[in-house]
Amino acid sequence: MITLKEALKLSKEELNKFKEDLKIQIEKNPELNAYIDVNNVGDGVPIAIKDNIQVKDWAVTSGSNILQGYIAPYNATVIEKMTDAGLSPFGRTNMDEFAMGSTTESSFYGKTLNPHNSECVPGGSSGGSAAAVGAGLAIAALGSDTGGSIRQPAAFCGIVGMKPTYGRVSRYGLGAYASSLDQIGPMTQNVEDAAILYDIISGSDDKDSTNAKRDEKVCENLNADRKLRIAILPHYIKDAGVDVKNAYAKAIDALKAEGHTIIEKEMMDAKFDISAYYITATAEATTNLARYDGIRYGNRAEGKNLQETFIKTRSEGFGDEVKRRIMLGNFVLSSGYYEAYYVKAQKTRHIIKDNYDKIFEDVDLILSPITAGTAPKFGELKNPIDMYLSDIYSISVNLAGLPALSLPISKSDNAMPVGLQLIAKAYDEQTLFDGALSLERSINYKGN
Repeated sequence: MITLKEALKLSKEELNKFKEDLKIQIEKNPELNAYIDVNNVGDGVPIAIKDNIQVKDWAVTSGSNILQGYIAPYNATVIEKMTDAGLSPFGRTNMDEFAMGSTTESSFYGKTLNPHNSECVPGGSSGGSAAAVGAGLAIAALGSDTGGSIRQPAAFCGIVGMKPTYGRVSRYGLGAYASSLDQIGPMTQNVEDAAILYDIISGSDDKDSTNAKRDEKVCENLNADRKLRIAILPHYIKDAGVDVKNAYAKAIDALKAEGHTIIEKEMMDAKFDISAYYITATAEATTNLARYDGIRYGNRAEGKNLQETFIKTRSEGFGDEVKRRIMLGNFVLSSGYYEAYYVKAQKTRHIIKDNYDKIFEDVDLILSPITAGTAPKFGELKNPIDMYLSDIYSISVNLAGLPALSLPISKSDNAMPVGLQLIAKAYDEQTLFDGALSLERSINYKGN
């Protein structure tokens, strides 16, 4: 598959021919189930779009039954920025329902397969986008990251996935899961492509009240030769699997070889991250998903009266995982429990951010696992608690609003990709991409 950098040099005629061939390849691989459908907007470079990002006149359903029949009446800001830059939304990718999941198994459209092993999950919730890029069925894709939903599937599928600083990319037109955590980001074949796509979609937007109103670009200043101070977390990775520990050691050696200074640091126990994240995310999800009532848009189940219509629509429209998180969110926000759970989670979130700030007083980047192991097989995370715990290394970045980039480091004994992430200070995407480019160059990962 050609890279995004190469594709941007193609003529309109070459791109049209490329898109015809790409559509044929996608239709030849229906069992992967990376795409829900393949539509095209414009004459630009094709970019796959996660099913929770609004593209005008497309069916956009967030992988849910409750939004069947909904047609987006407008473009998300990232789509407007893409088309202005000569890119074309091309194909809707599969995802966990309302981005709630780590395996893409909760989608209304069925599971997506991992391109490296069809018995394994591609990760989630942006599993369709990751599988499409990993299988060579997309030049690049957009995903969304609430607690690792770009970086974790990128690691499982052997590609690059980048979560920007909260507020650097407009959320206008993104189907909301947890509004204080969600960010749209690029999923690409390499670090430079991620920087190119990040520059295109990031920047100011008056339609998003949480937008940072910053327009710095990183591509023109990319420098893999910068010497950085990079923190490693020996104690933090104690619960990771052997494959991840081996990849971590390999990445440390590669960074030393590139001339970076390696410094050992301590992170607070990740069990606090899990608690704070799931309380915060489910509380916000409960509020955001209250709008899906069958009255205004989407699927409606007819009842004898208004109350029964509400109940039947939501009971039949939402899947089990979404219902579980709505109930948990209502519980932590309910009278008598709000102080005990939600308020305490926000205090813990502040402590997590302070922990990062303290580390960043002395270093430029942090090298961290993104997952505890390689992609699990389908059904292994059937227990919701196991699924929640699998996010242990990814969610603190969202709680602190920091930028992070996952990139492939090695292959496990069973030939599955192993990825790690670099984490930077808020709004320091330049350093993040510079460090990632340096690590990528030294590792020289070969996907096939």
